[in-house]
Amino acid sequence: MPGPGRVMGPKPKVNNPMGLLKRLMKYVMKSYMVQWIFVLILIFVSVLANVQGTMFMKRLIDEYITPMLTSGQPDFGPLALAIGKVAVFYLAGVAATFAYNRIMVYVTQGTLRSLRDDLFAHMEMLPIKYFDTNAHGNIMSVYTNDIDTLRQMISQSIPQIVNSVITVVSVFVSMLILNIPLTFVTLAMVGIMLFSTKKLAGQSGKYFVSQQTNLGAVNGYIEEMMDGQKVVKVFCHEEETLEKFKELNDRLFESSDRANSFANMLGPVNTQLGNISYVVCAIVGGILALSGFGGFTLGGLASFLTFNKSFNGPINQVSQQLNAIVMALAGAERVFRMLDEKPEEDDGYVTLVNVTNEDGAIRESEKRTGQWAWKHVHQADNSVEYVELKGDVEFEDVNFGYSDEKIVLHDVDLFAKPGQKIAFVGSTGAGKTTITNLINRFYDIQEGKIRYDGINIEKIRKNDLRRSLGIVLQDTHLFTGTVAENIRFGKLDATDEEVEAAARLANADSFIQRLPQGYDTVLKGDGANLSQGQRQLLAIARAAIADPPVLILDEATSSIDTRTERIVQDGMDKLMKGRTTFVIAHRLSTVRNSDCIMVLEQGHIIERGTHDQLIEEKGRYYQLYTGNAISA
Repeated sequence: MPGPGRVMGPKPKVNNPMGLLKRLMKYVMKSYMVQWIFVLILIFVSVLANVQGTMFMKRLIDEYITPMLTSGQPDFGPLALAIGKVAVFYLAGVAATFAYNRIMVYVTQGTLRSLRDDLFAHMEMLPIKYFDTNAHGNIMSVYTNDIDTLRQMISQSIPQIVNSVITVVSVFVSMLILNIPLTFVTLAMVGIMLFSTKKLAGQSGKYFVSQQTNLGAVNGYIEEMMDGQKVVKVFCHEEETLEKFKELNDRLFESSDRANSFANMLGPVNTQLGNISYVVCAIVGGILALSGFGGFTLGGLASFLTFNKSFNGPINQVSQQLNAIVMALAGAERVFRMLDEKPEEDDGYVTLVNVTNEDGAIRESEKRTGQWAWKHVHQADNSVEYVELKGDVEFEDVNFGYSDEKIVLHDVDLFAKPGQKIAFVGSTGAGKTTITNLINRFYDIQEGKIRYDGINIEKIRKNDLRRSLGIVLQDTHLFTGTVAENIRFGKLDATDEEVEAAARLANADSFIQRLPQGYDTVLKGDGANLSQGQRQLLAIARAAIADPPVLILDEATSSIDTRTERIVQDGMDKLMKGRTTFVIAHRLSTVRNSDCIMVLEQGHIIERGTHDQLIEEKGRYYQLYTGNAISA
């Protein structure tokens, strides 16, 4: 597994930007097609109003202001009326601009909401392997930083580009109408602006992509250090972790500094080039107007110079937006990469259903009966077969590796009959937890067969398979919510009485009653206000309320003190009664009463038998139990 600061997949770079932009726009169009069409209309109205106002300036000067300058008794009435017309044009443009910007805020937030919904829904479908190989902080960065980069692009950049395109076309036509030579002078300066924009935007875009990658790495490292803060302090590694953070933060600083340095140069450079264009056009246009070349007037010059600003402005604005677009596309690529991650495959067709069993006849029931069966619909004739859920688990010649290059389980054969307690012991890395991960299909095997009640688990739908299993992990996880809600996570429709019964079974009721609000006490920060043992008791209660036929206890009592362990063990024995149970334990005293103990070393089962049989053999288990060898 990669270390701190790992990123999702290869180093991202913006590939196929038009494809990303097209895919992003599908999200906009999917739910907001009407609003987007309305925005386009309003943008067109805004641009048209400004162009018409500027064109009217020529008439204003030539037909109203100039005659008044030579008149002995000027009449201000027509001038006031003309100015009123100009005001109406510009007011219409202001209203349209305000309206489409307001609509785009709604469209943007709605699109981001859809993206987050889709991201979370897809994340829930991803296999465990994805979360084992990607830093959680980096995944969080997709939801926060990468999604946020899209906000400015959708709400500002895209409307600005559309506005600019319409403006440039409209203004270009207007300039041609006013004066063709000056139009070519303007185009020459625009060519220089485009060249500078391409160079500077290319450099900044490259570093904006690196910035998003490095930001994800920093977030991932911070998240890991927050989770491991106690370990850091115990081993006095504050200085080392700070140095590592500085290294990652320096990379972020360097990429951000370079990206923004080039980005911040774009505006001033293009602004000054635009000013030069304005001055050149003013000089050339003044000469043309004074000479009367082609009937060019001072009113025409005033309108043209305004158009010159209007023509250069959109290009400058687009160049400014390019950085936001490149950064957004880098974020979009990370978002879509996560959405494109292959979801967990499930080819199972055998389902778990509630049944009643009367005189040996199994009948499916829509109500919860406490009895379960596997429902197998045969494709050949659509006949239905029910197999009673008993908890019979069998491994046959199973080989497995987290990658094909490194196999960690070799030729594993085992069986657990209904109601049996099977224990796995051995040193760390021997493969104990891996076996339990295979039972619930967190990972799929390379070779062999795993059967559950005689059915190959690859034929069982994963959700139904996991519903039949109760799991208590060594690393407990409690959700933000009340104590009762955390226990009820094992059975969402459980009553308060069932919650309390499960807590009593796990011997958690006594400490819960002492909490400030009892079962209504709100837990935050993964239950940080509880001891590790209390958190483990809640996890056991959560498994108990699910009432599964098969239990997997991965170091379930490892965090409970010896005295509490004896109390809990009685409850655990009641919980395990009649259930197939797989126990992983380093405290060998907790597995003495197991029906079968299996000793694993380097992925091989080297010993199996009851406690007494293995002690008598005086092999590896004997060494672990008596302390003649160091147990992990």
